[in-house]
Amino acid sequence: MTYLIIRLATLGNVAMTVPIVASVSKRYPNDRFIIASKKDLRAMFASMPNVEFREVDNHLGWRGVWDLWKAWREEVDAVIDLQSVLRTRVFRLLMRCSGKKVTSVRYGRIRKHLITFWGIGKTNLPTEFDRYADTFRRAGLETDDDFTALPVNRKAAKVVKERFGEKEGRWIGLAPFAKCRSNMIPYRVTKETIERLTKDKHTQVFLFGAGKIECEMLRQWASVFPRTVSVAGQLKLEEELELMRQLDVMICMDSANQHLSSLVGLRAISVWCATHPMIGFMGWKQHKEDIVQRHDLRCRPCTCHGTNHCRYHNFACRQIETENIIQRI
Repeated sequence: MTYLIIRLATLGNVAMTVPIVASVSKRYPNDRFIIASKKDLRAMFASMPNVEFREVDNHLGWRGVWDLWKAWREEVDAVIDLQSVLRTRVFRLLMRCSGKKVTSVRYGRIRKHLITFWGIGKTNLPTEFDRYADTFRRAGLETDDDFTALPVNRKAAKVVKERFGEKEGRWIGLAPFAKCRSNMIPYRVTKETIERLTKDKHTQVFLFGAGKIECEMLRQWASVFPRTVSVAGQLKLEEELELMRQLDVMICMDSANQHLSSLVGLRAISVWCATHPMIGFMGWKQHKEDIVQRHDLRCRPCTCHGTNHCRYHNFACRQIETENIIQRI
């Protein structure tokens, strides 16, 4: 059978599908799986022999939905929708009318909203991995949790070695940014962390990020602190993953880099501000003791994915001290 798996955005969410897709790919070698996602994410699925990657615009218009239906209605036997937004629901309807088996993820959005907005029923929810696995199970595909890391991309690993040389001492990654203000520690804490780490002459720090403003800020920080390199915007995704594979630890926010670290078996110290691991976005096989967060705030979590506003106008959740991160390292 040929299965179409839809997960358009975002980078972190697409990365979270990899352990589950890798599982079904291995368990069902005679089946064919087509991943429909946004461009530049092909590297995460390149090692899976029966998985094909198809680039789809994340801002898919209604005309695009119609075109995709016409292109895939004969090629696909079943659809697994891990995005579940209005446009993919319309696409599912068209495919169902074509006689295809259709399964969609159950995100539990109402329960998440009750926890983050009203503070009702604060308890650990199923992880995103659990939700994805449940979706595949309802589609007739069993999964397991055997995934540990993607295989080494030798070409990308060679590029990393040529660019950064042989590893000596400790290599530590730091990804200090996130899409929303509520998910980031203050710049002061980030700079203090870099300063503390680079005092050790055997430690080299690699700064990760994306976007024009982030890249420029990280470049400036790298020029100030010794043994600090900014790789933001400098590497392809597969090369970035191979660099992460060489690191001893990644320090990141509740962001995509936590999940990219998981794909190469890298331990991540994740800092959670307004969000909370109970919602289900902790990285694959990451350690609970590596979470840095404030436990004394009753208002957490106040958001599921992040926000640029604080109901108390003080963003107290971001007041995490450098020493907390250093001790965890």
